[in-house]
Amino acid sequence: MNDNEVNVMKTSIRKSNERGHANHGWLDSWHTFSFADYYDPKHMGFRSLRVINQDRVAPGGGFGTHPHRNMEIFSYVLEGELEHKDSMGNGRTLSPGQIQLMSAGSGVTHSEFNPSANQPAHFLQIWIQPRSIGLTPSYTEWHPDSASENDRKVLVISADGRDGSATIHQDADVWRLRLGAGENVEHTLAEDRGLWLQMIRGEMIVDGRTLHAGDAISTESAGIWNIAATAESEALLFDLR
Repeated sequence: MNDNEVNVMKTSIRKSNERGHANHGWLDSWHTFSFADYYDPKHMGFRSLRVINQDRVAPGGGFGTHPHRNMEIFSYVLEGELEHKDSMGNGRTLSPGQIQLMSAGSGVTHSEFNPSANQPAHFLQIWIQPRSIGLTPSYTEWHPDSASENDRKVLVISADGRDGSATIHQDADVWRLRLGAGENVEHTLAEDRGLWLQMIRGEMIVDGRTLHAGDAISTESAGIWNIAATAESEALLFDLR
């Protein structure tokens, strides 16, 4: 960059109340990107990130056995429990703070239910396109540990499974951010990559823009991004090729 050039940092905001919404009684879902009956050509995904659904499932409700292929699908449990079963033989019940990641690859079937008779389940379901199609289906999980539970920035998903993260078949890093009021973290975005920050709770400020639960901010401008919390907050940060 010469003295006459300016590195302009460009961001885009996706407000929570502008997302698609569907309420089926047993399922109350907000769609960040086009999904099912919600279609918005301006919001079809971001790089390899294809789906972010914020789902609340009533007690005893859930998604019956159904097929998927050629997609990396993970669920991050926020409240309650989520019971997962799939055609690979996996059967798990996940608790808040835990992640399960299924690589559908050449084809799998699975189901997801709220096993509780009286407590709702609240989770994010996220789809990321794989780096290639026809992969052998696989399953992996990420659980927080006591050593990192209070860390402000924790890697939960990566292509190489480093630092105990769940493994995804895509050049994608996913970080869990948890900040107290007045705390901040930095993230360095390399050239030719994109950043998507999905708010879960609280209030954060990125690039001078204030985000609340359900909001998102994205950028493809390389550089150091500062993320500050003005209240106890949580978010997922995606760093994508």
